[in-house]
Amino acid sequence: MSATAPARDLRVLPVGDRALLVELPGGREAEALHAELLRRRAAGLLPPVREIVPAARTVLLDGVDHPRALARELAGWVIPDLDPRTERSVEIPVRYDGPDLPDVAALWGVSVEAAVRIHASARFRVAFCGFAPGFGYLTGLPQRYAVPRRATPRTTVPAGSLALAGVYSGVYPRSSPGGWQLIGSTDAALWDPAREPAALLSPGTRVRFVPEAR
Repeated sequence: MSATAPARDLRVLPVGDRALLVELPGGREAEALHAELLRRRAAGLLPPVREIVPAARTVLLDGVDHPRALARELAGWVIPDLDPRTERSVEIPVRYDGPDLPDVAALWGVSVEAAVRIHASARFRVAFCGFAPGFGYLTGLPQRYAVPRRATPRTTVPAGSLALAGVYSGVYPRSSPGGWQLIGSTDAALWDPAREPAALLSPGTRVRFVPEAR
């Protein structure tokens, strides 16, 4: 499915009596469908849906009054490409001081300084959230910069650690075990229950990392 063609390549599966799971060819298609669902709901063009939950290649619609009718409707949609002008934007100050940064630079075949420039110049988008409250899976790095997870995960990763795994970037909102490659750190609060909303990042948010002096 291209983002500007009818949604003929999506697959809609029933989940229980009042939910649908939409499977798509890839992450960009899932992001585009999620954005279009939110747009139509805000405009009053979507039948009642309690929750819209994106993932890597799926979108879950829960609390649907008439799931069969909505499944038929989805098959005829034309899904536009993502428009960054309509999405919320967040800047996160970051120190590129992670212990795995030299290893990531070596995997990319560049210097540490060049690796920092590559990552900081990318324009990221929160594709979906999970793993821990406030953790967003950010797309934006080209496929050639995908990196493997660590062979041996760390038992403790500090809160605020900027990390890479596969094509995703993410910031650990709290201290936890983890196997991602750590390339930096930030003092930004990714999850604050006293804040509204508690999560700094939500699906569809555009993110830019702003380097600070190490």
